[in-house]
Amino acid sequence: MDIQATRDKILLAALPHVPFDGWTLGALRRGVADAGLTPDMALRAFPGGMAEVAAHFSDYADRRMLAELEKRDLPGLRVRERIATTVRVRLEQNAPHREAVRRLLSFLALPFNAGLAARCTWRTVSAMWYAAGDEATDFNFYTKRALLTPVYTTTVLYWLADDSEGFADTWGFLDRRIGDVMRIPGLTARLRKALSACPSPLRAFRAAAQRRE
Repeated sequence: MDIQATRDKILLAALPHVPFDGWTLGALRRGVADAGLTPDMALRAFPGGMAEVAAHFSDYADRRMLAELEKRDLPGLRVRERIATTVRVRLEQNAPHREAVRRLLSFLALPFNAGLAARCTWRTVSAMWYAAGDEATDFNFYTKRALLTPVYTTTVLYWLADDSEGFADTWGFLDRRIGDVMRIPGLTARLRKALSACPSPLRAFRAAAQRRE
């Protein structure tokens, strides 16, 4: 079993304990035990402790989101629909772990985790934009991510408090937030221009991932 598969296995086994224990070493140790691994695997798989576990959870959720988005016809959607789909898929896939996500936000709110929170959020919104077909390398690269970040983070907070059937209220909130962003003068035209030449929405993300390897 490779290290990523091992880390995924431990993470999934630990997640049911997080709502009760928080993002703590206790939850990690219980996850290792439930995964049928030796206790030393907690340190071997995550030498950075719970901060590394939290970062891996974000990465795991991003990977699952991208795998699901590859099955969708994103090129056939309008720009705002592509972005809404990426956010919605991310949250729908995390629905079984909603309480763990709630505890994660508390963990990331600690002052010494501010940098980790920023990095995880940036990677997620970047993955969303790449999946939507964005290949920008100029200033628009940063503008788009800066605009999507508050849309995504406020939607997560709304979703955590949403008790409507099928999270219908959350999807309505998401559409309104994206609508607000799309009304920024000149932005819609720039987004359409940037996305119009992207026949494969995930091509840019895969290329970027290969460059990091």
